[in-house]
Amino acid sequence: MKHSRHWVRLFIFLVMVCSLLFLLGKKTNPPPVQPVYHIYDGNTHSHTAYTWSHGEQWVNPQKLVVVDSISEPGPDNVLRTNWQKVQGSPAEHFAMARAEGFDFYVVTDHSQEPAFQPVSPTNAAWLATKEAALRATTSNFVALAGYEHSENNGPGGVGHINVINSSEYLNALAPGIDLPYLYHWLKTAPPNGDGPVVASFNHPGPQQYDNWANRDPQVTEIITMLEVINSGKASHYQAFLNALDKGWKVSPIAGADNHGLPTTNNPKARTAAARTFVLATSLTKVAILDAMKHRRTYAALNSHIQCAYSVNGQIMGSTLDSPTNFDFDISISDPETNNPANEITKIDIVKDGGGVVESYTPTPDYSVAWAPTISDDTNRYFFVRVWNASGGDTPDADPTKPVAWLAPVWTGR
Repeated sequence: MKHSRHWVRLFIFLVMVCSLLFLLGKKTNPPPVQPVYHIYDGNTHSHTAYTWSHGEQWVNPQKLVVVDSISEPGPDNVLRTNWQKVQGSPAEHFAMARAEGFDFYVVTDHSQEPAFQPVSPTNAAWLATKEAALRATTSNFVALAGYEHSENNGPGGVGHINVINSSEYLNALAPGIDLPYLYHWLKTAPPNGDGPVVASFNHPGPQQYDNWANRDPQVTEIITMLEVINSGKASHYQAFLNALDKGWKVSPIAGADNHGLPTTNNPKARTAAARTFVLATSLTKVAILDAMKHRRTYAALNSHIQCAYSVNGQIMGSTLDSPTNFDFDISISDPETNNPANEITKIDIVKDGGGVVESYTPTPDYSVAWAPTISDDTNRYFFVRVWNASGGDTPDADPTKPVAWLAPVWTGR
Protein backbone atom coordinates (compact mmCIF):
# COMPACT_ATOMS: atom_id res chain seq x y z
CA MET A 1 0.00 0.00 0.00
CA LYS A 2 2.87 2.34 0.88
CA HIS A 3 4.52 1.79 -2.53
CA SER A 4 1.18 2.28 -4.23
CA ARG A 5 0.76 5.74 -2.64
CA HIS A 6 4.28 6.58 -3.73
CA TRP A 7 3.52 5.83 -7.36
CA VAL A 8 0.29 7.83 -7.21
CA ARG A 9 2.18 10.87 -5.84
CA LEU A 10 4.83 10.44 -8.55
CA PHE A 11 2.17 10.21 -11.27
CA ILE A 12 0.44 13.39 -10.03
CA PHE A 13 3.81 15.17 -9.87
CA LEU A 14 4.65 14.18 -13.45
CA VAL A 15 1.23 15.34 -14.67
CA MET A 16 1.79 18.72 -12.99
CA VAL A 17 5.25 19.03 -14.53
CA CYS A 18 3.96 18.17 -17.98
CA SER A 19 1.10 20.67 -17.62
CA LEU A 20 3.54 23.37 -16.54
CA LEU A 21 5.85 22.66 -19.47
CA PHE A 22 2.86 22.76 -21.83
CA LEU A 23 1.77 26.15 -20.49
CA LEU A 24 5.31 27.51 -20.66
CA GLY A 25 5.58 26.20 -24.21
CA LYS A 26 2.42 28.02 -25.17
CA LYS A 27 3.78 31.25 -23.74
CA THR A 28 7.12 30.92 -25.51
CA ASN A 29 5.64 29.94 -28.90
CA PRO A 30 3.58 32.88 -30.17
CA PRO A 31 1.25 32.40 -33.15
CA PRO A 32 2.95 32.57 -36.55
CA VAL A 33 3.39 36.02 -38.04
CA GLN A 34 1.14 36.63 -41.05
CA PRO A 35 3.01 37.57 -44.24
CA VAL A 36 3.00 41.19 -45.37
CA TYR A 37 1.96 41.40 -49.02
CA HIS A 38 2.88 44.15 -51.46
CA ILE A 39 1.09 44.76 -54.76
CA TYR A 40 3.18 44.56 -57.95
CA ASP A 41 2.00 44.92 -61.54
CA GLY A 42 3.22 43.48 -64.82
CA ASN A 43 2.52 41.57 -68.01
CA THR A 44 2.24 37.78 -68.15
CA HIS A 45 2.05 37.25 -71.93
CA SER A 46 4.31 38.72 -74.62
CA HIS A 47 5.96 37.72 -77.90
CA THR A 48 9.33 38.84 -79.22
CA ALA A 49 11.11 38.55 -82.56
CA TYR A 50 11.46 34.80 -81.91
CA THR A 51 7.75 34.52 -82.70
CA TRP A 52 8.63 34.97 -86.35
CA SER A 53 5.69 33.32 -88.12
CA HIS A 54 3.29 36.12 -87.23
CA GLY A 55 3.62 39.49 -85.58
CA GLU A 56 4.10 43.16 -86.29
CA GLN A 57 7.12 42.52 -88.50
CA TRP A 58 4.71 41.43 -91.25
CA VAL A 59 2.33 43.64 -93.23
CA ASN A 60 -0.28 40.85 -93.06
CA PRO A 61 0.76 38.92 -89.95
CA GLN A 62 -2.37 36.79 -89.71
CA LYS A 63 -1.30 34.55 -92.59
CA LEU A 64 0.97 31.66 -91.64
CA VAL A 65 1.49 28.01 -92.51
CA VAL A 66 2.58 24.96 -90.53
CA VAL A 67 5.19 22.69 -92.11
CA ASP A 68 6.45 19.63 -90.22
CA SER A 69 5.02 20.95 -86.92
CA ILE A 70 6.81 24.30 -87.36
CA SER A 71 5.04 27.63 -87.87
CA GLU A 72 6.31 29.60 -90.85
CA PRO A 73 5.26 32.93 -92.39
CA GLY A 74 2.72 32.57 -95.19
CA PRO A 75 4.12 32.58 -98.73
CA ASP A 76 2.52 35.96 -99.46
CA ASN A 77 3.68 37.70 -96.30
CA VAL A 78 5.51 40.98 -96.82
CA LEU A 79 8.14 42.03 -94.30
CA ARG A 80 7.91 45.62 -93.10
CA THR A 81 10.88 47.75 -94.07
CA ASN A 82 11.20 48.95 -90.44
CA TRP A 83 10.49 45.55 -88.88
CA GLN A 84 13.40 45.87 -86.43
CA LYS A 85 11.65 48.85 -84.82
CA VAL A 86 8.28 47.14 -84.41
CA GLN A 87 9.66 43.85 -83.13
CA GLY A 88 12.35 43.26 -80.55
CA SER A 89 14.47 40.69 -78.80
CA PRO A 90 13.62 39.43 -75.29
CA ALA A 91 16.24 41.83 -73.91
CA GLU A 92 14.57 44.77 -75.68
CA HIS A 93 11.16 43.77 -74.32
CA PHE A 94 12.49 43.62 -70.77
CA ALA A 95 14.20 47.00 -71.19
CA MET A 96 10.97 48.54 -72.49
CA ALA A 97 8.94 47.10 -69.62
CA ARG A 98 11.40 48.39 -67.04
CA ALA A 99 11.35 51.85 -68.63
CA GLU A 100 7.54 51.92 -68.62
CA GLY A 101 7.36 51.17 -64.92
CA PHE A 102 6.40 47.49 -64.91
CA ASP A 103 7.42 45.56 -61.81
CA PHE A 104 7.61 42.26 -63.71
CA TYR A 105 7.35 41.07 -67.29
CA VAL A 106 7.13 37.58 -68.81
CA VAL A 107 8.37 36.68 -72.31
CA THR A 108 6.38 33.76 -73.76
CA ASP A 109 7.16 33.05 -77.41
CA HIS A 110 5.44 30.28 -79.37
CA SER A 111 7.55 27.14 -79.06
CA GLN A 112 6.67 25.89 -82.55
CA GLU A 113 8.60 28.77 -84.12
CA PRO A 114 11.66 28.01 -86.30
CA ALA A 115 14.06 29.54 -83.74
CA PHE A 116 13.10 26.92 -81.14
CA GLN A 117 13.74 23.91 -83.40
CA PRO A 118 14.97 21.39 -82.69
CA VAL A 119 13.32 21.28 -79.28
CA SER A 120 16.10 21.07 -76.71
CA PRO A 121 17.00 22.51 -73.30
CA THR A 122 20.15 23.81 -74.99
CA ASN A 123 18.39 25.39 -77.99
CA ALA A 124 20.10 28.74 -78.69
CA ALA A 125 16.91 30.86 -78.69
CA TRP A 126 15.64 29.19 -75.53
CA LEU A 127 18.94 29.77 -73.74
CA ALA A 128 19.05 33.38 -74.97
CA THR A 129 15.55 34.05 -73.60
CA LYS A 130 16.45 32.68 -70.17
CA GLU A 131 19.76 34.56 -70.15
CA ALA A 132 18.00 37.83 -71.08
CA ALA A 133 15.57 37.35 -68.16
CA LEU A 134 18.43 36.69 -65.76
CA ARG A 135 20.36 39.77 -66.88
CA ALA A 136 17.30 42.06 -66.83
CA THR A 137 16.24 41.19 -63.29
CA THR A 138 17.25 43.82 -60.74
CA SER A 139 16.24 44.82 -57.23
CA ASN A 140 13.25 46.71 -58.66
CA PHE A 141 12.30 44.64 -61.71
CA VAL A 142 11.69 40.91 -62.26
CA ALA A 143 12.07 39.42 -65.76
CA LEU A 144 10.69 35.93 -66.32
CA ALA A 145 11.12 33.47 -69.18
CA GLY A 146 8.47 31.07 -70.41
CA TYR A 147 6.82 29.84 -73.56
CA GLU A 148 3.32 29.66 -75.03
CA HIS A 149 2.16 26.09 -75.60
CA SER A 150 -0.12 26.71 -78.59
CA GLU A 151 -2.15 23.53 -79.06
CA ASN A 152 -4.19 24.13 -82.21
CA ASN A 153 -4.67 20.59 -83.54
CA GLY A 154 -5.98 18.32 -80.79
CA PRO A 155 -7.23 15.62 -80.61
CA GLY A 156 -7.21 16.05 -76.82
CA GLY A 157 -8.73 19.53 -76.95
CA VAL A 158 -7.20 22.78 -78.17
CA GLY A 159 -6.10 25.98 -76.47
CA HIS A 160 -3.05 28.03 -75.60
CA ILE A 161 -1.27 27.83 -72.25
CA ASN A 162 1.65 29.84 -70.93
CA VAL A 163 4.28 27.79 -69.12
CA ILE A 164 6.42 30.08 -66.95
CA ASN A 165 9.82 29.32 -65.41
CA SER A 166 10.35 25.83 -66.84
CA SER A 167 13.90 24.82 -67.75
CA GLU A 168 12.60 22.88 -70.78
CA TYR A 169 9.78 23.26 -73.28
CA LEU A 170 7.59 21.35 -75.73
CA ASN A 171 6.45 21.97 -79.31
CA ALA A 172 2.66 21.85 -79.03
CA LEU A 173 2.28 21.05 -82.74
CA ALA A 174 4.55 17.99 -82.69
CA PRO A 175 2.78 14.61 -83.08
CA GLY A 176 1.33 13.30 -79.82
CA ILE A 177 1.89 16.52 -77.85
CA ASP A 178 -1.76 17.19 -77.03
CA LEU A 179 -3.16 18.82 -73.89
CA PRO A 180 -3.28 15.61 -71.82
CA TYR A 181 0.39 15.10 -72.70
CA LEU A 182 1.19 18.65 -71.57
CA TYR A 183 -0.71 18.22 -68.30
CA HIS A 184 1.27 15.05 -67.56
CA TRP A 185 4.56 16.73 -68.53
CA LEU A 186 3.92 19.73 -66.31
CA LYS A 187 3.86 17.53 -63.20
CA THR A 188 7.56 16.71 -63.59
CA ALA A 189 8.81 19.73 -65.57
CA PRO A 190 11.93 21.05 -63.77
CA PRO A 191 12.00 24.78 -62.95
CA ASN A 192 14.45 27.25 -64.45
CA GLY A 193 16.47 27.94 -61.32
CA ASP A 194 14.67 29.29 -58.27
CA GLY A 195 10.90 29.30 -57.90
CA PRO A 196 8.18 26.96 -59.14
CA VAL A 197 6.85 26.24 -62.63
CA VAL A 198 3.46 27.94 -63.06
CA ALA A 199 1.03 28.09 -65.97
CA SER A 200 -2.00 29.99 -67.25
CA PHE A 201 -4.90 29.43 -69.63
CA ASN A 202 -4.53 32.02 -72.40
CA HIS A 203 -7.42 33.89 -74.11
CA PRO A 204 -9.78 30.94 -73.44
CA GLY A 205 -13.11 30.31 -75.09
CA PRO A 206 -15.99 29.24 -72.82
CA GLN A 207 -15.67 25.52 -73.69
CA GLN A 208 -12.04 25.38 -74.68
CA TYR A 209 -9.42 22.83 -73.53
CA ASP A 210 -11.83 19.98 -74.32
CA ASN A 211 -14.43 21.79 -72.21
CA TRP A 212 -12.01 21.99 -69.27
CA ALA A 213 -11.41 18.24 -69.16
CA ASN A 214 -8.38 16.19 -68.03
CA ARG A 215 -8.02 18.01 -64.73
CA ASP A 216 -6.46 16.25 -61.75
CA PRO A 217 -5.27 17.51 -58.33
CA GLN A 218 -1.61 17.76 -59.40
CA VAL A 219 -2.07 19.81 -62.56
CA THR A 220 -4.64 21.96 -60.75
CA GLU A 221 -1.78 23.17 -58.55
CA ILE A 222 0.35 24.15 -61.58
CA ILE A 223 -2.17 25.81 -63.95
CA THR A 224 -3.22 28.43 -61.42
CA MET A 225 -4.12 31.43 -63.61
CA LEU A 226 -6.49 32.37 -66.46
CA GLU A 227 -6.56 35.40 -68.75
CA VAL A 228 -9.79 37.26 -68.09
CA ILE A 229 -8.20 40.15 -70.01
CA ASN A 230 -6.26 39.68 -73.25
CA SER A 231 -4.92 42.45 -75.49
CA GLY A 232 -6.65 45.08 -73.36
CA LYS A 233 -10.11 43.52 -73.65
CA ALA A 234 -12.00 41.76 -70.86
CA SER A 235 -13.53 39.16 -73.16
CA HIS A 236 -12.94 35.90 -71.30
CA TYR A 237 -15.11 36.23 -68.19
CA GLN A 238 -17.46 33.37 -69.12
CA ALA A 239 -14.48 31.08 -69.63
CA PHE A 240 -13.27 32.05 -66.16
CA LEU A 241 -16.62 31.06 -64.64
CA ASN A 242 -16.76 27.80 -66.59
CA ALA A 243 -13.24 26.82 -65.56
CA LEU A 244 -14.05 27.51 -61.90
CA ASP A 245 -17.27 25.53 -62.09
CA LYS A 246 -15.37 22.60 -63.64
CA GLY A 247 -13.06 22.55 -60.62
CA TRP A 248 -10.02 24.44 -61.94
CA LYS A 249 -8.62 26.70 -59.22
CA VAL A 250 -7.51 29.65 -61.33
CA SER A 251 -7.06 33.32 -60.53
CA PRO A 252 -7.55 36.10 -63.10
CA ILE A 253 -4.70 37.76 -64.98
CA ALA A 254 -4.31 40.22 -67.89
CA GLY A 255 -2.05 39.26 -70.78
CA ALA A 256 -1.03 41.94 -73.26
CA ASP A 257 -0.29 39.22 -75.85
CA ASN A 258 1.77 41.83 -77.67
CA HIS A 259 3.43 40.62 -80.88
CA GLY A 260 5.79 43.54 -81.01
CA LEU A 261 7.22 46.29 -78.86
CA PRO A 262 4.62 48.55 -77.22
CA THR A 263 6.40 51.58 -78.61
CA THR A 264 4.82 50.90 -82.03
CA ASN A 265 1.40 51.98 -83.26
CA ASN A 266 0.10 48.43 -82.88
CA PRO A 267 -2.91 48.38 -80.51
CA LYS A 268 -2.05 44.86 -79.30
CA ALA A 269 1.38 46.13 -78.30
CA ARG A 270 0.04 48.72 -75.86
CA THR A 271 0.65 46.85 -72.65
CA ALA A 272 0.29 49.72 -70.19
CA ALA A 273 -3.52 49.95 -70.18
CA ALA A 274 -4.26 46.52 -68.65
CA ARG A 275 -2.06 44.61 -66.26
CA THR A 276 -1.71 41.55 -64.08
CA PHE A 277 -1.25 42.38 -60.41
CA VAL A 278 0.20 40.04 -57.80
CA LEU A 279 0.26 40.15 -54.02
CA ALA A 280 3.81 39.13 -53.14
CA THR A 281 6.06 39.38 -50.11
CA SER A 282 8.83 41.09 -52.11
CA LEU A 283 9.84 42.08 -55.63
CA THR A 284 11.93 39.00 -56.35
CA LYS A 285 11.64 36.17 -58.85
CA VAL A 286 10.79 33.62 -56.16
CA ALA A 287 8.18 35.84 -54.49
CA ILE A 288 6.45 36.79 -57.77
CA LEU A 289 6.27 33.13 -58.83
CA ASP A 290 5.04 32.16 -55.37
CA ALA A 291 2.20 34.68 -55.70
CA MET A 292 1.24 33.18 -59.07
CA LYS A 293 1.50 29.64 -57.69
CA HIS A 294 -0.79 30.49 -54.78
CA ARG A 295 -3.23 32.47 -56.92
CA ARG A 296 -2.69 35.86 -55.29
CA THR A 297 -3.42 37.75 -58.51
CA TYR A 298 -5.95 40.08 -60.06
CA ALA A 299 -6.57 41.45 -63.54
CA ALA A 300 -7.42 45.10 -64.20
CA LEU A 301 -8.08 47.46 -67.09
CA ASN A 302 -6.39 50.13 -65.00
CA SER A 303 -2.63 50.22 -64.46
CA HIS A 304 -2.64 51.59 -60.90
CA ILE A 305 -5.70 50.26 -59.04
CA GLN A 306 -4.78 48.62 -55.74
CA CYS A 307 -6.96 45.70 -54.65
CA ALA A 308 -6.80 43.17 -51.84
CA TYR A 309 -9.17 41.22 -49.66
CA SER A 310 -9.22 38.43 -47.13
CA VAL A 311 -11.91 36.07 -45.88
CA ASN A 312 -11.82 34.83 -42.28
CA GLY A 313 -8.30 36.21 -42.11
CA GLN A 314 -7.11 34.26 -45.14
CA ILE A 315 -5.75 36.19 -48.13
CA MET A 316 -7.44 36.00 -51.54
CA GLY A 317 -6.42 32.88 -53.45
CA SER A 318 -6.71 30.75 -50.30
CA THR A 319 -8.74 27.61 -49.70
CA LEU A 320 -10.75 27.69 -46.47
CA ASP A 321 -11.81 24.86 -44.17
CA SER A 322 -15.50 24.64 -45.14
CA PRO A 323 -16.86 27.39 -42.88
CA THR A 324 -20.47 28.56 -43.05
CA ASN A 325 -19.76 32.21 -42.20
CA PHE A 326 -17.44 34.27 -44.37
CA ASP A 327 -16.08 37.54 -43.00
CA PHE A 328 -14.79 39.60 -45.91
CA ASP A 329 -12.30 42.43 -45.49
CA ILE A 330 -12.05 44.23 -48.85
CA SER A 331 -9.83 47.22 -49.60
CA ILE A 332 -9.78 49.00 -52.97
CA SER A 333 -7.92 52.21 -53.79
CA ASP A 334 -6.32 54.17 -56.60
CA PRO A 335 -3.25 56.33 -55.91
CA GLU A 336 -4.02 58.73 -58.78
CA THR A 337 -6.33 60.88 -56.71
CA ASN A 338 -6.22 63.85 -59.08
CA ASN A 339 -8.39 62.09 -61.67
CA PRO A 340 -12.12 61.58 -60.86
CA ALA A 341 -12.23 58.81 -63.49
CA ASN A 342 -10.36 56.60 -61.01
CA GLU A 343 -12.92 56.82 -58.20
CA ILE A 344 -14.26 53.46 -57.04
CA THR A 345 -18.00 53.17 -57.70
CA LYS A 346 -19.05 49.57 -57.00
CA ILE A 347 -17.88 46.24 -55.55
CA ASP A 348 -19.46 42.82 -56.13
CA ILE A 349 -19.01 39.47 -54.40
CA VAL A 350 -19.65 36.66 -56.89
CA LYS A 351 -20.35 32.98 -56.19
CA ASP A 352 -20.55 29.69 -58.14
CA GLY A 353 -21.91 30.09 -61.65
CA GLY A 354 -21.50 33.87 -61.64
CA GLY A 355 -24.34 34.72 -59.26
CA VAL A 356 -23.91 37.93 -57.29
CA VAL A 357 -24.07 37.36 -53.53
CA GLU A 358 -23.90 40.98 -52.47
CA SER A 359 -23.11 44.39 -54.00
CA TYR A 360 -21.83 47.58 -52.47
CA THR A 361 -22.27 50.99 -54.08
CA PRO A 362 -20.29 53.50 -52.02
CA THR A 363 -20.12 57.22 -52.44
CA PRO A 364 -17.48 57.34 -55.23
CA ASP A 365 -14.04 57.70 -53.70
CA TYR A 366 -10.40 56.89 -54.38
CA SER A 367 -10.29 54.55 -51.38
CA VAL A 368 -13.10 52.21 -50.38
CA ALA A 369 -13.29 49.55 -47.65
CA TRP A 370 -16.08 47.02 -47.26
CA ALA A 371 -16.42 44.27 -44.65
CA PRO A 372 -19.59 42.21 -45.21
CA THR A 373 -20.32 38.84 -43.62
CA ILE A 374 -21.94 36.16 -45.75
CA SER A 375 -23.56 32.98 -44.46
CA ASP A 376 -23.41 30.08 -46.92
CA ASP A 377 -23.08 26.30 -46.81
CA THR A 378 -23.26 25.33 -50.49
CA ASN A 379 -20.94 27.36 -52.72
CA ARG A 380 -17.41 26.30 -53.60
CA TYR A 381 -15.89 29.72 -54.31
CA PHE A 382 -16.35 33.47 -54.06
CA PHE A 383 -14.50 36.28 -55.80
CA VAL A 384 -14.64 40.06 -56.00
CA ARG A 385 -15.27 42.41 -58.93
CA VAL A 386 -14.61 46.15 -58.90
CA TRP A 387 -15.97 49.10 -60.90
CA ASN A 388 -14.59 52.61 -61.23
CA ALA A 389 -15.91 55.83 -62.76
CA SER A 390 -14.20 55.36 -66.13
CA GLY A 391 -14.18 51.60 -66.67
CA GLY A 392 -10.42 51.64 -67.09
CA ASP A 393 -7.68 53.07 -69.27
CA THR A 394 -8.34 51.09 -72.46
CA PRO A 395 -9.78 52.71 -75.62
CA ASP A 396 -13.14 50.91 -75.19
CA ALA A 397 -13.43 51.55 -71.43
CA ASP A 398 -16.99 51.28 -70.13
CA PRO A 399 -17.95 52.45 -66.61
CA THR A 400 -20.97 50.11 -66.65
CA LYS A 401 -18.61 47.12 -66.70
CA PRO A 402 -16.06 45.94 -64.12
CA VAL A 403 -12.53 47.33 -64.16
CA ALA A 404 -10.93 44.58 -62.05
CA TRP A 405 -11.43 40.91 -61.26
CA LEU A 406 -9.83 39.53 -58.08
CA ALA A 407 -8.66 36.02 -57.21
CA PRO A 408 -11.29 33.76 -55.69
CA VAL A 409 -11.26 32.19 -52.27
CA TRP A 410 -12.32 28.55 -52.29
CA THR A 411 -14.56 27.42 -49.46
CA GLY A 412 -13.09 23.93 -49.14
CA ARG A 413 -16.27 22.18 -50.22
